[in-house]
Amino acid sequence: MNLLGMGIGEIIGGIGKIADDLHTSDEELLKIALQEKTIDAGIARGQMEVNKAEAGHKSIFVAGWRPFIGWVGGFAMVYQFIGYPMMLWGWSLLQANGIVPADLSPPPMIDGSNLWPIVTGMLGIGGMRSFDKAKKTQTDKI
Repeated sequence: MNLLGMGIGEIIGGIGKIADDLHTSDEELLKIALQEKTIDAGIARGQMEVNKAEAGHKSIFVAGWRPFIGWVGGFAMVYQFIGYPMMLWGWSLLQANGIVPADLSPPPMIDGSNLWPIVTGMLGIGGMRSFDKAKKTQTDKI
C-alpha cells in the first residue's frame, strides 16, 4: 500500500471536482438567464396587476396618487424654472426702486434635486400614454 500515491490521487481528484464545479457550460448559463428573465417577466406582470387595481379604485387616495405626484412635479418645475427667476427679477427691481432694502437677500431657491428622479420617472411612465393613443385606447374615464 502506497500512502503517498493514494494521497496524491485524492488531491488530484478533489481539484478536478472543484474545477468542474467552478466551470459553467453555455447550456447552464442559458438556463440561468432564461430563469432570470422568467422571474423578471413575472414581477412585471404582478406590478401591472397592482397598477390596474390602483387605477381602478374608487378612492381618490388610491387612484390619484400618480396624478398628484405629476402635479407636484409640474408645479415644482414651473416654480424653479419660471417662478423663481421671475421673483428674482422682481426682487432686483424692487430693490432698485428702494421698496426692498438693498441688504435684504431674496428667498433661497428650493433644492429640487430629490424631486427630479421622481419627475423623470413619471415622465418615463407617462410615455405609455403615447402608446395608448397610438392604439386608440380610451383612458379618459377615472
